[in-house]
Amino acid sequence: MEFADLTLILLPALCAGVLVLATHVPLGYQVLKRGIIFIDLAIAQVAALGVVFAQLMHFEHYGAWATYLASAGFALVGAGLLAWLETRLKQELEAVIGCVYVVSAALALLLLSHDPHGAELIKQTLSGSILWVSWQDLWVHGLIYLSILLLTYLRPKLIESGWFYPLFAIAITSSVSLVGVYLVFASLVMPTLATWLLAPGPMRLLCGYGVGVVAYVIGLGLSAMLDWPSGATVVCSLACTGLIFRMISNILHQKKTAVVVD
Repeated sequence: MEFADLTLILLPALCAGVLVLATHVPLGYQVLKRGIIFIDLAIAQVAALGVVFAQLMHFEHYGAWATYLASAGFALVGAGLLAWLETRLKQELEAVIGCVYVVSAALALLLLSHDPHGAELIKQTLSGSILWVSWQDLWVHGLIYLSILLLTYLRPKLIESGWFYPLFAIAITSSVSLVGVYLVFASLVMPTLATWLLAPGPMRLLCGYGVGVVAYVIGLGLSAMLDWPSGATVVCSLACTGLIFRMISNILHQKKTAVVVD
């Protein structure tokens, strides 16, 4: 494959990754702060369940956005349930989030048990099809991400309130349709874990974005050169890049602590 053809394929995929990171990195810090690490995996799986439901009901006949709206509806219901439970549960909340994930995954399997294309749809919702993202998809979902970013910029306390859950659900729905469940989780958690030791502020946010973008570039490049599955390759790239940055941060943090003690 020539370089020009490769660029035409990888550039939209990289832009999709950047759009996902744009909302997921700041939301990831809020997820870690709240101690609900697996909420994105649960909501992403609920959104994927909405896609499965839309497929079985043949929502595609009503237009491309019918499936998205079904997925968003499922995700908002799941997020609303977890928001309600957050005020009533403390220690059990993370366990309930895990239950939401596994029940949603099981329901998806049950709904598709007699569908001849069920296995392919499950694979697509989990690992995504980032290499097949179109520019039209990016424009539409980009407007959704931009709206969320503007809301959180103009009202920074918004994601610290109960409004975090519906905003999170909408962002996750778009991300599942672009990159799949696995990359949704990896894009939200791994860059934030890598930069968690840094002081909260613009620099930590920029470093989180940097870790994510570098990982997407490396992952997509390796996927193209070695003919590996793109979603899985980027997930592993995010893990390696995040681990390296975290190790460097640990060393710098220890040296800084030693200087202060001395």
